[in-house]
Parts: sequence; structure tokens; C-alpha cells
Amino acid sequence: MKLSAPQRLHEHLVTHFASPPSASLLSGSPRTPGVLARAGDGLGLSRRQALALLAGASALPWAAQAASQTNAVRIAMPLEPNSLDTTTSAAAANAQVAHYNILQGLTRIEQDGQVTPCLASHWEHSPDRLQWRFTLRDRLRFHDGQVCDAHCVVASFTRAQQPGSGNKARLQLFANIEHLSAPDARTVVLHLKRPDTHLLFRLGESTAVVLHPQTWHQAATHPIGTGPYQFLRWVPGKEIRLQRTSNYWGELPPIEHVVFRFIPETQDQVRAFVRQEVDLFFSFISEEFNRFRDSTHYQVLMGSSSGKGLLAFNHRLPLLRDVRVRRAITHAIDRESFIQKVLQGQGTVIGSHFAPSEPGYIRLSSTHPYDPERARSLLRAAGVTQPVSLKLSLPPTPYARQGGAELTQNLAQVGIELEIEQLTWQQWLAGPFAGKFELTLINHVEPLDYAIYGDPDYYFGYDNAEFRALLHQHATARSAREEQLLLVQLQRFLAQDAANVWIFNGAVGTVLHKGLQGAWVNYPIFAHDVASMRWEA
Repeated sequence: MKLSAPQRLHEHLVTHFASPPSASLLSGSPRTPGVLARAGDGLGLSRRQALALLAGASALPWAAQAASQTNAVRIAMPLEPNSLDTTTSAAAANAQVAHYNILQGLTRIEQDGQVTPCLASHWEHSPDRLQWRFTLRDRLRFHDGQVCDAHCVVASFTRAQQPGSGNKARLQLFANIEHLSAPDARTVVLHLKRPDTHLLFRLGESTAVVLHPQTWHQAATHPIGTGPYQFLRWVPGKEIRLQRTSNYWGELPPIEHVVFRFIPETQDQVRAFVRQEVDLFFSFISEEFNRFRDSTHYQVLMGSSSGKGLLAFNHRLPLLRDVRVRRAITHAIDRESFIQKVLQGQGTVIGSHFAPSEPGYIRLSSTHPYDPERARSLLRAAGVTQPVSLKLSLPPTPYARQGGAELTQNLAQVGIELEIEQLTWQQWLAGPFAGKFELTLINHVEPLDYAIYGDPDYYFGYDNAEFRALLHQHATARSAREEQLLLVQLQRFLAQDAANVWIFNGAVGTVLHKGLQGAWVNYPIFAHDVASMRWEA
């Protein structure tokens, strides 16, 4: 059969995207900067032309059309969840699937950071803000038909309060609850030990979702919640499927079926997107992502996040317990260059464990500026014999794999040699996140999570009594002004002590097919709110 010019182009491009990348394409970078360029080069086209024609080819009537499946959406995820119980596992991938879709809390955080009602229709508090009364919506039910009432909320929060619960918000949120009560089936009353300016925000995070009291033990693999979607199945290494529930308390969403596909490599996400196998993918900016911005045939959303990209130290190592060594490593890293080369300039240099989008943020990026000579001087003062060898463990994310090369070059200039260890996400969780590492490059996306530096058992093992005392003062502050002043002190303390090397707050990019509306632009928390999505012609 004779093919038309557009059909030949489509066949040519699909062949390139369907074929395994060659060694030459992969050389120099774990993420292939030449995938789209290679498709165009074969036809004598520019990258911009190739992408535009590719978009046109994928819109041909004989190509699979994502928009025609108006009752389904397929989302590409670079990391597979290790649990769907968002109350006990901190991995961002878990909340991307389960939060808001399956599991819900009393409040919810919108993409602009505002807090709105969710399971609670409204609330009120005492003048001293120590007693909060939440009124639940009427006719709340779990996916199995069981009633979700105030007693379920009390049971879920009581479980989260337990020392062995594994809930990341236990110290900041649940330990501050002196007493929980349910005067009736629709009323939950929280008695706090001290006022919390961020209480409503914390109640909207994934750590505060309400679990089914009879099925919480299966929440990791088969959660039963109150959200608009119920869990259908999980094929390890491949996908998780959700289905719109029929007994949702709110308005039924337009999308009926949801598929979260696990595609670790960015180039494979691009390939799946171009082949119409997924409808949406998002990531911190990379060269592959930026190429879609040259085309008018796709939607490209650029937004902010609460992410803190950092080089984490294992403070259990004697070498890294020396603040002079930590400061030296900080001085050795050119953070501006990192953002330009790894994030395509789409990010902000940060100097402490706070993102510009978080309340109380102050700019501290100049605390330990890029200064290789100062770094070498500090290492000499610490009596470090060079060369120093450290292992850098990297999760399978573009910013980490590409960033590892940048950090290697930076630290080599001051006599520190890095041994790169490439890990899968599960290996990263079992290794660095369990405290078994020397250095790791990771992006913390949870907002307002500075209290992790008060937990010596947390994976990087930061153990500083003076910082914990500041945390306690902040937690027990009796006025908003006192709380704000202490928040500034917390940020300055971490920066001065070089507890980690904070490198970037990255922009988030979302690429989606034309017609898919309602996806988030900004990510104050990392969740895919599928109920807000819909297909339009």
C-alpha cells in the first residue's frame, strides 16, 4: 500500500520511538537528549519542525486518539508506589495515586495552596484556637458501603498518634492533639496542646486521610476510602487501575477509569505519550520535557512546587559529622549551574529546607555561596586527607541521574571523588531511605516538613539537641509573631549548620494531550486530582 507523506512521517517517527535507544544515543547522559532530534534528523528537519510534524501525525484520524476515550485517563508515573497507605509511607508516588482519588481527609489543599472543606463541611474553633469542632458531611460512606462517621475519624487519628504508627506527621500534627472526641456521628472535636497556625493545612495532607477502621491493615495494597475512585487492581511493575465509585458523597467526576502506568525512564514516558499510550506525564524540567514547549499541538503546563532538591548527608559517618566538611561540600557546589544544566534553568536556588512557596520562607542561598577555594580551605582546616572518596546513591529520576554528573565535577575540583551508585526506586527506599548510604541526591516534595531534622532516626540521621530545642520552642509558641520569628531561626540554623546541601526548588512541568482539562498546574502537595479532570472536544 502506498503511504501518504504524513503517513510516512508517522511511520518513521513511531519506528524511532518504538525501537530501543542505541548506545550512541545514551552516551553522556542517562536521559536521551537526542530522541526527538533523531526523529527529525532522519528527514532533514529541525527539532522544532520534527516535533510539530510529529504532533500533526499523531492527530491523524487513523492514529489512536486519547481524547476519544472520554471516560478514561492514563497517567505516566516515573516511580512506582511502595504502598497506598499514605499515612505510613512517605514516598510521593503513593500520594499521587491514592490521595484525593481513593483516600480523603477532613480538609483538602487546592493547587493554589488554599485549604477548603473535604469530609468536613465546616469547622469552628475556640478563641484560643485550642479546641476545634469539625462537622462532617451527611451520608459519607466508604467504597464498601460502610458508613464513615466521626468515630472512624477518631479511630484513624488515634492510630496515627501511636509511637509505632510510622506516620510522618505524628510529631507535628497528631502528637499535638491532647484529646479526640466524637460527641455525635457527625462531629469531631480536637483538643490541642498548643495552637497550630497550619492545622487546617496539615489536616489536608496525605498523612491525615481517614482510613476504614476495619480494613486499615490492607490499606497498603488495597485501600478502601471515601474518595471518588475505588481501587481496582495493581499489577506490580506495570500499573495501578482505579474505577469511579457509585456511592461517592459528592458529585460524580467525568472520568470513569484511571490508569497509573509506571514508566521510570523519561525517554520512555515521551515515547508512550507520543504513541498515545498515556495522556499525561509530569516531571521536574528536563531537556525532553522542554521540547514539547516548542509545539502548539500539546498542552504544556509550567507550575511551582514545594520541592526541596538536596544533597543529603549521612550524619552517622564521622567525616560528615564535621560541620567544616559539610560547609566545604556546600561551597563546592555551583547551584546556579546545576539548575541551568540539569533543570534547564527552571528552578530557584535555596539555602535551607524551605521552598519559596511555603509560608515563612526566607532567602538563605548566600549563606554558603559557590567558592571552591573556601571549600578547599575548610577541608584543610578539618584535617581531611585528600583525595576523599564518597559514594553518591542516586534514585531513578532525571534530576538525580543528570545531577550526579554535575556534582561529580564540582566536588572533584576540591579533591572529593564520588563513586556513583545508580538505584531503582525500591533500592533507594531500602538503602538510603533506611539510612544505608553516604550521600544521596533527592527531592523532598512534602510541604512544611522541617521537623524531620528533629528526628535522629530519620534517614540522614541529623542529631542536634540545639535544633530540637528550637523546634520545641516553635511548637509551643503562643503567638503568631513568636512562631514566625522562631521559624526564621529554624531556617537560619539549618543553613548555618549545613545540615544538608539544599540546591533547588524546581518548577514542575506537565505535558498532556489537547482536550484533557482540569489537570493541576501548581503542586503545593503531590497529588493527581483526577476528579477535576475532563475531556473536551
